[in-house]
Amino acid sequence: MAIEKTNRINALFEFYEPLLTEKQMTYIELYYRDDYSLGEIAENYQVSRQAVYDNIKRTEKILEEYEDKLHLYAHFQKEVAQTDRLLAYVSENYPQDKQLMALVRQLEKLEE
Repeated sequence: MAIEKTNRINALFEFYEPLLTEKQMTYIELYYRDDYSLGEIAENYQVSRQAVYDNIKRTEKILEEYEDKLHLYAHFQKEVAQTDRLLAYVSENYPQDKQLMALVRQLEKLEE
């Protein structure tokens, strides 16, 4: 459960990072990407652990609200799944068609 939540928050953060305040971005990045503890963040910014915890929880909620309204991450996941299906189909049915394979690979790179 914790890994799935971490992965989801990191993914949402990638999509919605520019919509957050500087402090929200910093705390989320340190906590989820860099694996800092609440205490380490609190010490670095001379605030209480509770202040860091509250900020992170509020930011998680904000990220989920952005996704509920904009669906950017869900749309991205659908695109990736569809591209994977396309690649599998082309690989299975047209393995000799180098140009078609190159086009599908270019489509994959657009997702990065």
